[in-house]
Amino acid sequence: MGIIGTIVIGFFAGLIARFLKPGDDSMGWIMTILLGIAGSLAATYGGQALGLYQAGEGAGFVGAVVGAIVLLVIYGLVTKK
Repeated sequence: MGIIGTIVIGFFAGLIARFLKPGDDSMGWIMTILLGIAGSLAATYGGQALGLYQAGEGAGFVGAVVGAIVLLVIYGLVTKK
């Protein structure tokens, strides 16, 4: 259930991160969901690299939301006009 669970958590994390992040994002829902999944993956593997999680253990929901918000902020900085 490792990678599939991470993707499902990332799906919901992307939706919640979209509502929690202040400011107006000009991206669509699909891009937000993909960034949420990437945030969940980043939180999972980043946490494993830092020793916060064991191998095969996914990031929790809060970690996934934080990872998604961080990626949304980075995306906003990269695509800033």
